[in-house]
Amino acid sequence: MARKETSRHIRQTGDYCFTYSPFHRPIAEVRPGEKVVVHTIDAFGNKLKSPRDRATELCHFPFVNPQTGPIFVRDAAPGDTLAVTVHRIDPDRDYAVTALIPQFGALTGTRATATLNDALPEQTRILPIRKGQVHFGRRIRIPYRPFMGTMGVAPQIEAINCLTPSYYGGNMDCVETCPGHEVQFPVLVEGAHFFTGDAHATQGDGEITGVACELAARVTLSFRVIKGQAIRWPRILSRDFIMVAGSARPLDDALRIACVELIDWMAEDYGFDRLEAYHLLGQVVQIRVGNMVDPNYTVVAKMPRKYLNRRGRA
Repeated sequence: MARKETSRHIRQTGDYCFTYSPFHRPIAEVRPGEKVVVHTIDAFGNKLKSPRDRATELCHFPFVNPQTGPIFVRDAAPGDTLAVTVHRIDPDRDYAVTALIPQFGALTGTRATATLNDALPEQTRILPIRKGQVHFGRRIRIPYRPFMGTMGVAPQIEAINCLTPSYYGGNMDCVETCPGHEVQFPVLVEGAHFFTGDAHATQGDGEITGVACELAARVTLSFRVIKGQAIRWPRILSRDFIMVAGSARPLDDALRIACVELIDWMAEDYGFDRLEAYHLLGQVVQIRVGNMVDPNYTVVAKMPRKYLNRRGRA
């Protein structure tokens, strides 16, 4: 009879974190290779429970997008890379929440893009999850395709609100941080100080309303430390692609970051000349927009593995 695998559960102790920062006390320590289950709450702090609830009344910026962490990863030191494998994302309840929030989203005036138009009306929708599907109204069923909207590591000296994605990861909202993929981050402080939260049951590219199908979840993760390998931006590996997530404003700068970092990765690990890699990227790269609503936008550049030679380390 096969032995049942058990994993340690990590829950937030005390208040949830609302910044990515090296100044939070770690809530747990993990060993490289250890598999753990991290419990997270949704981007609204689990406060929206019915269509009558309003985010503007129950959630107050910047105290949104609460994170579980930091988790101290043993043996991780500045100059290393932290590689996080996402094994499972299980819902902690039988519904997701989505919403329209005044002055938030890609198709409305915002504080950063001021207009004289009235704000869109606020709405909250509760979406049941049954048999691997998100029930969007009476007839529309969307497949349950979960990912972690926010995950990353502590910056070296800064405290940055957890709505903002950047070089350390954070609120990238890219669907590629999903089960079966490995996500890599630059280690900037001793122990890396890993955070995650903001699970999504599903989301369209760009997260154009500013809100996905928000979920309270249990995410099963394992960690490895790549010693002496420094990266500049988050990398994602799947069976078919190597990927880089770049975050910036405007959107085209996020795309440039992702593509330049992907070219450098191809040169460093796969033996490409940088201009040769640029030529190839121009013909086969795939681009996905993670978000275009956050303080920084996120773009993921994807290189199909079938075009890479066999000299790579990944």
